[in-house]
Amino acid sequence: MAGFLDRAKEQAQRGLTQGKQKLDEVQEKRAGDALLKKLGAAYYEERRGTGSPQATQQALQALESHIATNGDGFLRGN
Repeated sequence: MAGFLDRAKEQAQRGLTQGKQKLDEVQEKRAGDALLKKLGAAYYEERRGTGSPQATQQALQALESHIATNGDGFLRGN
């Protein structure tokens, strides 16, 4: 009986670990998507004359920082 409970506990722990990893991936993707959207908006505003090159540059730097930390997997689509 103890062996069964130990295996069940290990399996539950693996499930929790995998779930946390998936949650982290989803959160990283959402953050990357938001930064990409912000860069697009800054570029659009700059091209329309209502934004600044500095805002576009800041958005680009934030995106590049996110990619350096988390990778660029979110750029490959869903």
